[in-house]
Amino acid sequence: MNGRAMLGIVLITLGILGLVYKGFEYTKKVHSTDLGLFTIKYSEKGYFDVPLWAGVICIVAGGAILFVPMGKTARA
Repeated sequence: MNGRAMLGIVLITLGILGLVYKGFEYTKKVHSTDLGLFTIKYSEKGYFDVPLWAGVICIVAGGAILFVPMGKTARA
């Protein structure tokens, strides 16, 4: 499998995941307080929204990379 096919598959996979999950949650900061025997941890969460158009563009671009043949390169 060449790099072009791998890129196409990765783009299609990312596009499908973007359409299915519509975003992802991530941890911004983790705060920790030590109170002797106890430790209190608090983590701030953030959410990144993936737009619908971004998922569709990834799928279309990945399909184009996979299924549209490369043109012949011009040689001097």
